[in-house]
Amino acid sequence: MADSAVPTTAAPPAVAPISLNALAPWALFAGVLMLVLLYLVGAEQGATAIFEGDTIHEWMHDGRHLLGFPCH
Repeated sequence: MADSAVPTTAAPPAVAPISLNALAPWALFAGVLMLVLLYLVGAEQGATAIFEGDTIHEWMHDGRHLLGFPCH
């Protein structure tokens, strides 16, 4: 009974660290995307409206309520 049904494994391989140079473009992209989303939900159809009409206003208004933004 020297043989085992479950094979033994060595230690898991080490995970290579991610350099700051490789992470910086993704962090910048995520930051810009968050700023755009914050503008759309928080300020669109206000004094700096990009889109005309009421459809975008209604969607953004509902999004403000959903996220807890003060809107009125």
